[in-house]
Amino acid sequence: MKVDVRQSSLRDADAALVAVGLFEGGSFADGVVGPGSDDAKGTFRSMTLLYPGEPRRLLVVGLGERDDFDVEKLRVLAALVAGEAKKLEATSLAWALPAAEDEEAAAEAIVTGTILGSYRFDRFKGSGKDDEGPRLETLTVLGPAELAGAVETARIYSEAANRARDLQETPANFAKPEDLARRAEEIAAGSDKVTVEVFDGDAIRAKGMGGLAAVSQGGPVDPRLITLRYSGAGSGPTLAFVGKGVTFDTGGISLKPGAGMQEMKFDMSGAAAVLEAFAAIVELGLPIDLLTVVPSTENMPSGTAVKPGDVITQYNGKTVEVNNTDAEGRLILADALAWTVEQGAERVIDLATLTGAVLVALGSTYAAVISNDDALASEIAAAGEESGELVWRLPLHPEYKEMMKGTVADLSNLGSKREAGTITAASFLEEFVDGTPWAHIDIAGTAWDVNRAYTGKGGSGYGVRLLVQLVRDLVD
Repeated sequence: MKVDVRQSSLRDADAALVAVGLFEGGSFADGVVGPGSDDAKGTFRSMTLLYPGEPRRLLVVGLGERDDFDVEKLRVLAALVAGEAKKLEATSLAWALPAAEDEEAAAEAIVTGTILGSYRFDRFKGSGKDDEGPRLETLTVLGPAELAGAVETARIYSEAANRARDLQETPANFAKPEDLARRAEEIAAGSDKVTVEVFDGDAIRAKGMGGLAAVSQGGPVDPRLITLRYSGAGSGPTLAFVGKGVTFDTGGISLKPGAGMQEMKFDMSGAAAVLEAFAAIVELGLPIDLLTVVPSTENMPSGTAVKPGDVITQYNGKTVEVNNTDAEGRLILADALAWTVEQGAERVIDLATLTGAVLVALGSTYAAVISNDDALASEIAAAGEESGELVWRLPLHPEYKEMMKGTVADLSNLGSKREAGTITAASFLEEFVDGTPWAHIDIAGTAWDVNRAYTGKGGSGYGVRLLVQLVRDLVD
């Protein structure tokens, strides 16, 4: 979508649809809107379509109470306006910037809500009478020219989030580990500051990455370990993102129920998020040194699949009893985390659709963050508040770690009790970061089916905007 900023009045806005906000109890200056404006309401989420002549179509958007207004509400409203533009088959939209303490944040919210709210995944749909109609092609923010930088930044990270949604939505027969690796190579080809290294199955086994090798051995699809490096001339510690990339998860021998299994194409949502967040950070030219690592595989049942009770050796030499083959994400992340630390990462964040327990605990509003470093956890929480991709910190405690001890091996990939499943999974992962400041973000509840106005019920792209905002804050 083409996005720009223009200092223009409502009457002079050159767009098929013009949107203007109205606070509860507020009013427009005489002559600004014209006939019919008395029918407009400021109630939050209300929409009143007027035909004043100039502009031809004006949508009055209820902003709610002025004291309760914030950028998250503006993101939601922008997505709703995008939906109205779709109904009206408008290909161009202009938004009058509402009065806000932080105009840059407000402008970003309009762009973000519009781009995310306009998302469609129609790669596999034919054209014809069921076509969804024209797309919204241009967005103009009516405001000061100084907002151009904020608007462009929001376009970049919002389109990155939509690319992550494309990866999430793509069926597993078109989104295999090799396809994630191909996307990483595309990202690297776009910048001379980026390099990429990809290990195939033979290299993974030769490296002794026993978790990734074990999970992949039940199916014919070759795994990949993908490493992207961005040399952004950062002055701070080298940051790393690690994303779980299980492109389809049947559960392996510990087979999942068949109902809803098609959703397991989303088990690579962490990988999608870190790849596209990395791409956005590179495009924005943020001054940071960044690693992004993606362990990717399918998890399939067969005569060669890893079995409950098998013992494997992870990349850092620790042995693990595989007591549930459907707890595979922590096995591949363990290898990736150990590899990432060995590559020089000084702060590590992993994103993974890791446990169903997090959905029970937090629903789809918050992702869980679990960390061995208070400062890093606080920085992630702050970025979540700014981006609208919220996190809630859960505790670590030695008693949780005890629940992950093995009987015949160092560790078990399944807790000894059916308690604190999200925390015990993170406690397992902590065994592989060697004391490096680290945070685990469990996105199993926020990666899809969130049903927020700007994400809908499909893939949400959760994590892209969170990670980009975190880096923006770190380098600010």
